[in-house]
Amino acid sequence: QVQLVESGGGSVQPGGSLRLSCAASGIIFGIYTMGWYRQAPGKQRELVASVTNGSRTNCSDSVKGRFTISRDNAKKMVYLQMNSLKPEDTSIYYCKARNDINWNDYWGQGTQVTVSS
Repeated sequence: QVQLVESGGGSVQPGGSLRLSCAASGIIFGIYTMGWYRQAPGKQRELVASVTNGSRTNCSDSVKGRFTISRDNAKKMVYLQMNSLKPEDTSIYYCKARNDINWNDYWGQGTQVTVSS
């Protein structure tokens, strides 16, 4: 079955960095667009960044210049490098895989990122 497992979350001070990883299994990774989303308490889940199977990337305006998404198709991994973290980046971060053929979505269980002094 499809599994997406996130790791790398934690607590960091403002201005710090974290690298999130998402390991995918049970899918043909090359036909999936991968994305990172986040959801803070009381707020809707929002797109942070996405990367296509051709490695075209898209980032939300709130993280442009600070976060970078990348993928390793051979390892079936997707990463989110987060720099210059701000308290407003505090959220649960979710990995999502979207099948580019039938548009089926799969989600990971989420990893908590807390930015606080």
